[in-house]
Amino acid sequence: MHTETSLHPFFAPLGIAVIGASQDPTKLGYGLARNLVQSNYQGVVHFINPKAGRLFGRPVLPSILDAPDPVDLAILLIPASAIPQALHDCGQRSVKAAIIGSGGFRETGPEGAQLEADCLRIARSYQMRLIGPNCIGLLDTHLPMDATFLPPPGPLPGDVAFISHSGAICAAVIDWARGQSFGLSRLVSLGNQADVSETDVLSPVADDPFTRVLTLYLEGVSDGARFVSEAGRITRQKPIIALKVGRFASGQRAVASHTGALAGQDRGFNAAFRRAGVIRAETSEEMFDWARALAWCPPPAGRSVAVLTNAGGPGVTASDALEANGMHLAELSDATRLALGAALPPAASLYNPVDMLASASPEQYALCLRILLDDPGVHAVMAILPPPPMYTAGAVAKAVIPVIHSAEKPVVFALMGERLIQEAVEHLRAARVPEYRFPERAASALAMLARRAEYLASADEPKQVCCGDAREQTSLILAGYRASPHQPGAFLPVETLERILTAYGIRTPASRLAVTAEQAAGIAPQIGFPVALKIDSPDILHKSDVDGVLLNLRDQAGVIQGFNQIMDRARFIEPPVKITGVHVQAMADAGQDVIIGAVQDQQFGPLVMFGSGGTEVEGLKDVAFALAPMTQEEADYLLVSTWAGRKLQGFRNMPPVDRPGVLDALSRVAQLAADFPELAEIEINPLRVLPAGQGAIALDSRARLMT
Repeated sequence: MHTETSLHPFFAPLGIAVIGASQDPTKLGYGLARNLVQSNYQGVVHFINPKAGRLFGRPVLPSILDAPDPVDLAILLIPASAIPQALHDCGQRSVKAAIIGSGGFRETGPEGAQLEADCLRIARSYQMRLIGPNCIGLLDTHLPMDATFLPPPGPLPGDVAFISHSGAICAAVIDWARGQSFGLSRLVSLGNQADVSETDVLSPVADDPFTRVLTLYLEGVSDGARFVSEAGRITRQKPIIALKVGRFASGQRAVASHTGALAGQDRGFNAAFRRAGVIRAETSEEMFDWARALAWCPPPAGRSVAVLTNAGGPGVTASDALEANGMHLAELSDATRLALGAALPPAASLYNPVDMLASASPEQYALCLRILLDDPGVHAVMAILPPPPMYTAGAVAKAVIPVIHSAEKPVVFALMGERLIQEAVEHLRAARVPEYRFPERAASALAMLARRAEYLASADEPKQVCCGDAREQTSLILAGYRASPHQPGAFLPVETLERILTAYGIRTPASRLAVTAEQAAGIAPQIGFPVALKIDSPDILHKSDVDGVLLNLRDQAGVIQGFNQIMDRARFIEPPVKITGVHVQAMADAGQDVIIGAVQDQQFGPLVMFGSGGTEVEGLKDVAFALAPMTQEEADYLLVSTWAGRKLQGFRNMPPVDRPGVLDALSRVAQLAADFPELAEIEINPLRVLPAGQGAIALDSRARLMT
């Protein structure tokens, strides 16, 4: 991995200047100075304050201009109004990196935002990089360096890094981690991100040899496409777990299609994380549960788990939790059961879960764990330990640790209890063995290990599915549309969109527009009975909502009657709409109906959607999204994660249909959206999926350009 050299002074400074260092213990400048000294930072430290004096046995200089070399990082904890001049001084002193811990900037309103912009302009004029403002700084437990103003003690040295948009969350995580005997490697508080963003610091944090897992607290990303690219490169080397907050705030522009309405900000993040291999946690606890397992355990070769316990109830609980997390109980071999039988009393259960009974000794725990790990059909082990009645939990932990350290398979512990298991907790944490209070959390961690292993085994890349001719044809079609009179933001005419879909190899039924009943009756025999009639209006989003669709018309008289019926209904639509005519369309063969579509996400670019279609698509919300263009794995995910996709293989009296045909249509829509970002939304609802080998056909579609 490669880190931009401009960020090196933040993470490996030879000299640090604290501008605003204070002798007053109630000031943040005092806390920062104290932490730098007490963290045993080995570089040069300069304390800067016009009042001069001495602090922690070191001289306080009146200005950074008075600081001798080296000084490559400045940390500013002074009033916001004084920051611009301080940055000028830093620039003149050739400082190339600065952390602005002070508040009073963009978070306070327009005046603060202007002040922040002024600071960024000054920094760029000196080619200086900024972290903050409104942040708590950063720390590295291995360098060591604590460049924060948080109260001691700081975090223990560890192998999990934490990058956060929230300073308060940093403070809480440090205190929590210390209480859990859980170490951190690096911590970065980003604040307002006037300059350095979450994406910028991914590489320097991942480059740290002590960091095994990166964890992120995200309120957003500054550049979605760059984040996906950078994170995707890093996750092939080290796992990234993200806690993305604000998931229920839509923050999206007005959209008109089902696809756009259902996409939202959060679905875009889900799709982006999936592409980049970033693991999304739902809670803070889950993030660090997974981080411990990923940092301390080898990857499993599969999803088969053996459960070792001294009681039946916890074993059943673990079995349910494993199944709920996509794992399953391993089928133990005859040799394994024979070895377990020789080690345990006759009443013990030798089938998975293995119940050794309440009398299980530390030696039996260790021996049975080794037996299970030696079984080729076992990919991981969950050991469960409620307080044993005859022995101490600590003795059990000490006995199993050597077995776990010698194994090439992951082992996690569910230590059930509180006071009686504390000695075991301390032993396992010191030995870097993940332990959780209940089987549910342990099962979740094992599932994450399996997911990570599967991700590393995959090497899927997005594939181009259409040739250059499709793009050239579509460019000409759109150029012609733009040159014609049209309303900005309106949906493309049906004929225009059908030409585009045809260019991209997406089938549409024969269809022609009629403006009179007689014209419709003349078109129908040319298309071939039976036919469907569909109202055509730039003002009507969903034809069925206004009873604007009639199906299975089998003669000219029925077509005339149907045309007049649709036009009569249109007169009562409120508010009044423009009707351009009625489309006469060939009826498609029977099959299953789904929805596919794409929408341009403001953060991550084109998102492609698949799910249950028809009139209740927004009510059912049986949809999934992926970035476009898609990988094969992402396309499969859209199908297996939705009921619409799973039932393509048949369900009860519903025969199977052409699943490859759906994947092909999805890939083509995704490619279209990626090739033409000016297409704000594309939707095919329904896409009729025909029997195996017959493909799929777009029965109704709409699209509009960006305004």
